[in-house]
Amino acid sequence: MSKKKEVEKKQISQEWLTTYSDMVTLILTFFVLLYSFSQIDNIKFKAIAMSLAKSFGATSGYIVNGGNIAPTPVEANPALEKDSSGDISLDNVKINETEKIYKQVENFIKANKLQGKVSIKQDARGVVIELQEKILFDSGSAQIKKESFPLLEKISELLSSFPNEVIVEGHTDNVPINRGYYQTNWELSTDRAVKVVRYFTEVRKLNPTKFMAVGCGEFKPIDTNSTAEGRQKNRRVNILIVTSEKENKK
Repeated sequence: MSKKKEVEKKQISQEWLTTYSDMVTLILTFFVLLYSFSQIDNIKFKAIAMSLAKSFGATSGYIVNGGNIAPTPVEANPALEKDSSGDISLDNVKINETEKIYKQVENFIKANKLQGKVSIKQDARGVVIELQEKILFDSGSAQIKKESFPLLEKISELLSSFPNEVIVEGHTDNVPINRGYYQTNWELSTDRAVKVVRYFTEVRKLNPTKFMAVGCGEFKPIDTNSTAEGRQKNRRVNILIVTSEKENKK
């Protein structure tokens, strides 16, 4: 009897080992399948690595491919960089829009030979077309000079090509107004901005919903008010073509 029992025990143990080996094989296959699903997308990994490197101020290279140093991709457009999710950064799109509009304005001014009458610049809000007071107005007046109408007509032609909001800003120097219709530089600068907006919308028939008139008075100078030359620069009208999302929400 004892010999038969030993034989039976051996047979049972062998069957158990067969079942166990099948189970281990299945588990191994399962984990291999999981591993195959978890393979890293090299393109996405590189994009994330570049984005992280730039956020920490890297300028010469980025760590990719497990530690290899790759050069900065020269073919990349810095104004249209993607974030780690693969989406175009909204701030970079705005920067690119500002540069594009600036180039169009610059080309228009050159083509129409307006360099001596206006100047242009970029700031955080968009593209600024600057006109000195003496071109548009007499001292202390908000009545547009007749000889400046052809210039404003050209500028209205330029503005009509953009759907962007336009802010017209009046600026003065810090010399107080002691007589005449206007009591302070606030009223003078505001009325000048309004007169320019009314010309664009009432005479040139541009869409009034995209215009805004702002009087800044003497409080946003671009030069010193201690000299005649500086005060002359401060007396100006700025025509801002808005590209900044923040400015649009104000």
